[in-house]
Amino acid sequence: MKARERKRAKLIAKYAAKRQALLEAGDYEALQKLPKNASPVRARNRCKLTGRPRGYMRTFGISRVTFREMANKGLIPGVTKASW
Repeated sequence: MKARERKRAKLIAKYAAKRQALLEAGDYEALQKLPKNASPVRARNRCKLTGRPRGYMRTFGISRVTFREMANKGLIPGVTKASW
């Protein structure tokens, strides 16, 4: 799945300029002929370490599960477990 997402990201970057030009021109028939995976909507945020698609934290680029493990081990600077 991680490899598939990387492949999608490359396609999105490759067709970004062409897609923008077609959108501005209003040529929707030509837009439909582009590959499906060239659409940025199909991209999914995934954990950089595990590839988990759910519970993704944008600020760190990892899933909540990985974040918690790393935070408990002290691998993320400035993040500590709350206790009161």
